[in-house]
Amino acid sequence: MARHERFRLAGVMGWPIMHSRSPRLHNRWLEIYGVEGVYVPLAIEPGNLQAALRALAPLRFSGVNLTIPHKEAALAHVDRIEPAARAIGAINCVVVEPDGSLTGHNFDSFGFIASLREAEPEWRADAGPAVVIGAGGGARAIVHGLIEQGAREVRIVNRTLERAGELRNAFGPAVTPVEWSRRAQALEGAAMLVNATSLGMVGQGALDLPLRALPRHALVADIVYAPLETGLLAEARARGNKAVDGLGMLIHQARPAFKAWFGVLPDVTPAIRAMMESTV
Repeated sequence: MARHERFRLAGVMGWPIMHSRSPRLHNRWLEIYGVEGVYVPLAIEPGNLQAALRALAPLRFSGVNLTIPHKEAALAHVDRIEPAARAIGAINCVVVEPDGSLTGHNFDSFGFIASLREAEPEWRADAGPAVVIGAGGGARAIVHGLIEQGAREVRIVNRTLERAGELRNAFGPAVTPVEWSRRAQALEGAAMLVNATSLGMVGQGALDLPLRALPRHALVADIVYAPLETGLLAEARARGNKAVDGLGMLIHQARPAFKAWFGVLPDVTPAIRAMMESTV
């Protein structure tokens, strides 16, 4: 049992924030591992982000997660930025150091890769070209993780080609920007397809992507987790492709943050997965 000399505080900052599933996950882990503390939702308007972050140390927080719209803006308000966060260009975790300074991390790429390996232990990043739909913060984290794991070609398909080009500038020649009008052709010969947009999420439009050219051995992943079975994943499974939903990424990215704040690397058990599925 992990015991601490003081009550530990952590949370998640966003605007809005009450939809976040992170409090339920972290508070369950706190209970399981006997850590005396609490993880709370923090509704922080964009203009108040700097003040909120600088209040963490005086309030004796161990740290926070960051979600929309704060991930990129937080880069300007921490004292140190870990290499992965700097490469991705966004922060999803802040750790309050013993001296009160703030260190920014990004565990989204860790969470994505861990979720793939959990669902498909034989998956290899170098098995063939990967196609990533989108060029936002989620896409940047995924591309960083894929290249770090050995991917030699990542095709970025985005409605704005210029934004896709920014990922090539950030991550190098392994990245190939693809025009939206050529999204179907981009699937030819691919070993993996990832939707890194919000398309397919509850309340959002569907992802318009014909899968005819996608090899049936390709793995299909979606960062959306509400619903668990997006239209993309349903179509992929129907045609015989293996599919990975976005809930695993959410759960796994939380593990290194929990360890940084509370000193324990939590396990992802079937019970934890079932609990989180019940919230979707």
